[in-house]
Amino acid sequence: MIKNVMRDLVLTVVAVLLPTMTQGQNLPDYEDANLSFRGVLVEAGRIFPNKIEDTDIFALRFDLGFLTPGFRIVPGVAFWTSTMAQDEVNKFESLLGQLNTDQGGSSPSGGFDLGSIKRDDVVLSLDGSYMWSIPLDFFFWAGVGASVHFLNGSGPAVNGTFVEDLMDSVSPGFNVHGGLEYPIKDRFRIYGGSKIEILGDLRYLELRFGMNYIWGNLVQGEAR
Repeated sequence: MIKNVMRDLVLTVVAVLLPTMTQGQNLPDYEDANLSFRGVLVEAGRIFPNKIEDTDIFALRFDLGFLTPGFRIVPGVAFWTSTMAQDEVNKFESLLGQLNTDQGGSSPSGGFDLGSIKRDDVVLSLDGSYMWSIPLDFFFWAGVGASVHFLNGSGPAVNGTFVEDLMDSVSPGFNVHGGLEYPIKDRFRIYGGSKIEILGDLRYLELRFGMNYIWGNLVQGEAR
């Protein structure tokens, strides 16, 4: 299943970005695609969503090298856990009360009380970005990506009910991202960046920092 998902993500990102690719990128410069599992990125960050509380995010990503001159492919997996914002819980409680009334039922005294609702997300992603060499030995990158979000909802008042089922879903996502990367050594880099992720009616800004270790071949322009 995961293999098929990642294949579809590759096709999606390439279809979005291929029409915009141009020659003359500063990094790197060679004729053929050279995709290979050549490095690993470990990162942590903070997300600022519109419907849940701000929370930390952790990710493990993989450097596959360059599909075309200057265009790097990076798949990965990330995880975050948080709680639903209280105003969203209140809206949900009101909706449940209205649905119950419409079906001829009676709501509890004082209305439904769902308490705290936990939200978890496992994210499979595939990012494609242009990469440039810029002054002061930095690399700058920017691009777009596709993702699949495995969302889960839970809480003492909703576990084992249809409400929990409503909050469990598999949703596609889309992002735009950019950042700066600095090589401490040729094969060891630190970086920081930002990402705007959109999935259905949930969206968030992500700020992240990480380390990139490359054991595979470096291409022209990467060595420092």
